[in-house]
Amino acid sequence: MNQCLQDIADFGLRSIGIGELTLSGIELTLCRQMTLIASGLIWNIYFGVFALAVGFWMATGLALAKSSRNPALRRPAEWFIFLFRGSPLFIQFFIAYQAFVLLPREGVEVFGVIVQTSWLTRAWAGALIVLILNTAAYSAEIFHGALRNVPKGDLEAADAYGLSGWPRFRRIVWPTMLRLAWPAYTNEAIFLFHATTLVFFSGFPVFRQQGDALYFASFIADRTYNPFVAYPIVAGYFILLTLALITLFGVVNRRLNRHLPGAAQRLRYRPNIIR
Repeated sequence: MNQCLQDIADFGLRSIGIGELTLSGIELTLCRQMTLIASGLIWNIYFGVFALAVGFWMATGLALAKSSRNPALRRPAEWFIFLFRGSPLFIQFFIAYQAFVLLPREGVEVFGVIVQTSWLTRAWAGALIVLILNTAAYSAEIFHGALRNVPKGDLEAADAYGLSGWPRFRRIVWPTMLRLAWPAYTNEAIFLFHATTLVFFSGFPVFRQQGDALYFASFIADRTYNPFVAYPIVAGYFILLTLALITLFGVVNRRLNRHLPGAAQRLRYRPNIIR
């Protein structure tokens, strides 16, 4: 037990460059395997949290643009959503990395100022940008569908109270849109966290080459010649992460539906079989 606690202290933050960094020659006990993979999970959580945080607001803007009567706003939003929903995420990683590599190493001059571009080829930035754009496209389609289904009675009530423009959107349209879209958006959030494992297969190098959960699982499987321990550990961690997401999003869902008669229905995970 004491040795396991020491392993957690030594390797628990290895993926971000803190603690014992040498893995050559060490015995990969079950505790060390679980600790190393949990350390790599920090990067998966990083990708998922920031992609959701930025992609949520970007998706809201795209949904509004797609619902606009102005073709100058609607058409670009429709094409953006179509392109990122219509192409595989792994291909998006590949194209983005190749595009970022083509940028000048010394940077790009913008209005007389040299803007560095080398950071775009790193996983913490380049892969995160791809995940943000991808989840924004899928979430925008979910939000757009919710916008189209906002009850007319709510809009008529807003008109009766003299609400229009931004106050009408902030107090009536946006909360109703979220309430309608939240169950589907919960599934999108879960899928996004699962999709962070694809960063391991992309060309983006990770910070200091420490790696994410799948990186350490692959490393352990290669060292032990036994994939039936490391990969189930990764699956177990992501199951726990999924349960945490369902709980968190369920709290938000109950908050959004607190004014409705009766208790809000519990969120259920409905994975997308084909995406």
